[in-house]
Amino acid sequence: MPKLKDKRRDNYSVASEIDRLEERRARCQDNLDQTEFRHRREEMSDKERQDLEEEMAIMNERVHKLDLELQVLRGENRRNMVLSVALLTVSALFYYVFVYIEDQA
Repeated sequence: MPKLKDKRRDNYSVASEIDRLEERRARCQDNLDQTEFRHRREEMSDKERQDLEEEMAIMNERVHKLDLELQVLRGENRRNMVLSVALLTVSALFYYVFVYIEDQA
């Protein structure tokens, strides 16, 4: 049985899913940048520094996972675009064969 989250995602187009993931990735990247800035600038104890480094590792992992998801979705989007162009080409060919050539005869 698919997860509820996956069911909701089925209602979105690939392009809107790409936009949503890009926004999430941008927010994660901003949080990571802020955390790295804190890591460099603030005086912290060893435990606080270690906790911050662990948080940064988790955020890096999230950004990496989002990058992988985006890569898959962009591939799917390219495949859909190629399919659309192929259907348009076939439609134009049928139009030419059945409409234009019959008018000539």
